[in-house]
Amino acid sequence: MTNCESHPLEPFLPSNAKVLMLGSFPPSQNRWSMDFYYPNWQNDMWRILGIVFFHDKDYFTIPTEKRFDKEKIIQFLSNKGIALSDTAEKVRRLKDNASDKFLEIIEQQDIFSHLRKMPTCHTIITTGEKASTTLGDIIGIKPPATNQFVEFQFENRNIKFYRLVSSSRAYPLSLEKKAEFYKFLKDL
Repeated sequence: MTNCESHPLEPFLPSNAKVLMLGSFPPSQNRWSMDFYYPNWQNDMWRILGIVFFHDKDYFTIPTEKRFDKEKIIQFLSNKGIALSDTAEKVRRLKDNASDKFLEIIEQQDIFSHLRKMPTCHTIITTGEKASTTLGDIIGIKPPATNQFVEFQFENRNIKFYRLVSSSRAYPLSLEKKAEFYKFLKDL
């Protein structure tokens, strides 16, 4: 069994954030195409958001280099008020891959601390089953069904908790269909 890994990235929490998007944990760094969230070239998050906001799956890519444009992504997220973090702070990989199925969460992220840093945040989105069940454990509620939401109270704020489909290519849905589930982000 492998050793415990600490999260390699700081949460991205712009103070104007209205939405906090949570995955579970990044893949091993040898799979990264950039030093930021959803770094794996094989993950479709930035292609999904490119379709949703710009009608261009390659909007956030540098195709000649097979990597994502971190600066363009950060500018977009800051302008739109979208924060990023993960639900796990420390994990143990049960197999040497990026699959959530083989990820044992040793320590959860302090999501409540994240919310305190973002007083206008009213929505949390989880991007897959592991992130959804972990967030449910953290906030003490049953996660919603995929593509649904539940509400909870946090320090006199109503927060919507949406569970969306995974952006992983292992999730058996086309890129275009995944983008359909994420399109409501334009209205938040």
